[in-house]
Amino acid sequence: MTDMTELPALSGKVALVTGASRGIGYGVAEALLARGDRICITGRNEGALKEAVDKLGADRVIGVAGKAHDTDHQAAAVERTMEAFGRVDYLVNNAGTNPVFGPIADLDLDVARKVFETNVISALGFAQRTWHAWQKDNGGAIVNIASVAGLSASPFIGAYGVSKAAMINLTQQLAHEFAPRVRVNAIAPAVVKTKFAQALYEGREAEAAASYPLGRLGVPSDIGGAAAFLTSEQSDWVTGQTLVVDGGIFLNAGVG
Repeated sequence: MTDMTELPALSGKVALVTGASRGIGYGVAEALLARGDRICITGRNEGALKEAVDKLGADRVIGVAGKAHDTDHQAAAVERTMEAFGRVDYLVNNAGTNPVFGPIADLDLDVARKVFETNVISALGFAQRTWHAWQKDNGGAIVNIASVAGLSASPFIGAYGVSKAAMINLTQQLAHEFAPRVRVNAIAPAVVKTKFAQALYEGREAEAAASYPLGRLGVPSDIGGAAAFLTSEQSDWVTGQTLVVDGGIFLNAGVG
């Protein structure tokens, strides 16, 4: 929970963070809020979103409820951000879904479409809207939350992995098109302790963490710190890149 008494002076910058009522998105919002940014967060559940806004601080944070792949919701989120704060410097595309576990050979194609609509098309939609609303003329940065599943084969979560691979390539495409005014980068986390990833470690966290060279699973603030860096002046010469934040797990496979 953010301690509002310790928040710094306003930075003058504004961020839109999707899928931020909990987990990684909430951790990103906390990190950006802690440096003085004002923020619009989105999420599907209006009640959870309101609770997140209240925790973060309603004087600096607004929430817009809706499904990430809904184009009307995308428009509403960007419009509300502009109305409330007058700008949208940073976009963090975190909203995602992984509704299926099993071989991709047996995957229902309607489920595959849902995964791509939520994980990839929505990110493109939000990027287009923030670009036209503010960033095209004023600059800024975009961070796409991808996954290590997009960097190699990911058994039993194949559709998710393919969608995250697409998001990594989308990052490169947008970085090329939006330069030099807007930088676009991605973060590829390994397993982070969130409700979204709970099935991957619940009841066996010590066992799951033992395979990581750094000896633990990730937490949302790990990704929040990376997102804060990629939306800061310290990363002004970084674009089109995917920052792997994985506790060293890829070292075990000789990758990276």
